[in-house]
Amino acid sequence: MSKPGRPGGSRKKKPPRVGTGGHGRQALEGRGPTPKAEDRPYHVAAKRKAAAERRAGKTVPATGAAQRPSRSARSNDSGELVTGRNSVLEALRARIPASSLTVATRIELDDRVKEILHLANGRGIPIVEVTRPELDRMTGPDTVHQGVALKVPPYEYAHPLELVDLVEARGDAPLLVALDGVTDPRNLGAIVRSTAAFGGHAVIVPQRRSVGMTAAAWKTSAGAAARTPVAMAGNLTQTLKDLKKRGLFVLGLDGGGDVSLPDLAIGAEPVVIVVGSEGKGLSRLVTETCDAVVSIPISTSTESLNAGIAASVALYQVATTRSQG
Repeated sequence: MSKPGRPGGSRKKKPPRVGTGGHGRQALEGRGPTPKAEDRPYHVAAKRKAAAERRAGKTVPATGAAQRPSRSARSNDSGELVTGRNSVLEALRARIPASSLTVATRIELDDRVKEILHLANGRGIPIVEVTRPELDRMTGPDTVHQGVALKVPPYEYAHPLELVDLVEARGDAPLLVALDGVTDPRNLGAIVRSTAAFGGHAVIVPQRRSVGMTAAAWKTSAGAAARTPVAMAGNLTQTLKDLKKRGLFVLGLDGGGDVSLPDLAIGAEPVVIVVGSEGKGLSRLVTETCDAVVSIPISTSTESLNAGIAASVALYQVATTRSQG
C-alpha cells in the first residue's frame, strides 16, 4: 500500500545532483562589457572601419567625397587642427606633414577649396567628410573653420641660433621678434603674420610662461606660420645674450622706454625686437639685457598697444629704415 500523500500525486525521491566542477562559472560571471560597434566584425561600423583602413594609403577623388572617420580616429587628440581656408591652404603649400583633412559636407567649392583638395589628393592625405555640426564640435565653439580642418603633428620648434645661421648663410641681416610673457595665441599668430609681411625671419618664444604654436595661433597667422619659423628659447634672457654675442642689436619695446621708436637709427644691422605682454610689459631681466628700450608714441587717451600691434609698428619702422639705407 502506498504511503499517504497529497491528493492526486505521489512523492518521489530525487537523486543527488552532480556538480559541474566549475565549468558553468563563466556563464554566471557574464560576458563583460559590450564591445564597440567598430570592434564587432558583423556590424556595419566595423565594415566601414575596415574599408577605411584598406583605403588609407590611397587618394580620394577631388569631389571631396570621403569615408567617415571611425570613433577611434576622431578621439585622437595628438597634434593640432589647422582651420580656415587660408591657413589650411598655406600649410599644404608648404608641405607641412598632415595626417588627415576634414571637409564639411556640401562645402562651397571655391578656388581655395579646390586647391586644398587637389594638394591633399596629390600627397595622399586621407580626406574625411563630416557634417558641419560635427566639424564645429571638433574645432571648438569659438573657431571659424570655414568648412575645412587639417590635422597636423605637434609643432616642431627651431633653435634660435640655428635660425640665425641659416639667415646669415643666405647673406641676409637677421630680423627676429622675441616674445616675453605673451600668452594670447592670437597675438602670437598676428606677430608671425606681421613678421612675414615686413621681411622678418623668425619669431622666438620662451619655453615657460608663454604661448606656443596652437591651432588658434595658426588660424590668426592666416597661413604665415607655414613660411615663418617659430623658435623656442629655454631661457629667453640667456638666448638674448647669445644673440648679442652674434652681433644682433636687442631692441625692447616698452611704454616707458627712453627713446621714441622713430628717433632710433637702426640701419641695416641685425636686430631682434623684444615684445612684452600688454599688462606687465618686459620683465626686469629682459629689460636689463636689451641694448635699447624704446617706446611707440601714441595718443594720451590710449593707455597701451597690445603685443601684436606693437610688434607690427616696430617691424614696419625697421623695414622702412632698412629700405632707406
